[in-house]
Amino acid sequence: MGGEDWADWIELLNHHEMLADGFKTVAYSYVGPESTQAIYHKGTLGHAKKDLQYHAEMMHEWLKPLGGDAWVAVCKALVTKASVFIPGLSPYVMALFKVTKEMGLHEGCIEQMCRLFATQLYAPAGPTLDSERMIRMDDWELRDDVQLQVNQLLAEMTPENFKELVDYQGLRQDFMQLNGFDFGNIDYEQK
Repeated sequence: MGGEDWADWIELLNHHEMLADGFKTVAYSYVGPESTQAIYHKGTLGHAKKDLQYHAEMMHEWLKPLGGDAWVAVCKALVTKASVFIPGLSPYVMALFKVTKEMGLHEGCIEQMCRLFATQLYAPAGPTLDSERMIRMDDWELRDDVQLQVNQLLAEMTPENFKELVDYQGLRQDFMQLNGFDFGNIDYEQK
C-alpha cells in the first residue's frame, strides 16, 4: 500500500479539527532480508513502500503543531491474506517461524503489535527510529543469527522435505485461522 489514502484521511481529519493534541498515526510495512529484496524493493511493492514513507514524512510536518506524529512501522514477516501469495515468501516464512520459535523470538500479529505499542509508540522516550525515521519491529527477524539459520534451512528445503524441515504447520494454521478455520473450539459441522 502506498501512503496517499492514509495521508488523505489524516489531512481530512486535520482540516476538520478532529485530531487531538499528541495525535499519532502509524502504517505497517515490511522490508525483509536481502533474499526478499527483489520482490519488496525492486518492483511495484518497493515503489508503494517508498510512497508510504514519503507520506509519513509529509504528515510528520503537518502534525508538528499538534505535538503529533506519523510513522511507518516495519514489521516482521507475518502470515497475511496477501503474504501467502507473494512468490517465494511462504518458504521464507516457514523457515523463519521454525528458527524464531526455537530461539524463543517468535511473535504473531497480536504479540508484535503489543510490543510495538508498549516499547515504541507509548514508550516514555517515544519510539526508536532508524535513519529513515521508521520504527523497526523486524529487529528480531533480521538478527544475524536468525538469518544465518533461516538461510541454512532454505538451502536444505525441497518439495519432498519442507513439511518436516520447516514450520509448514505453523504457516498453515496461521493462514487457516486468519480466514476463520482450524480453531479447535469450533464445531465446523454444526449448522
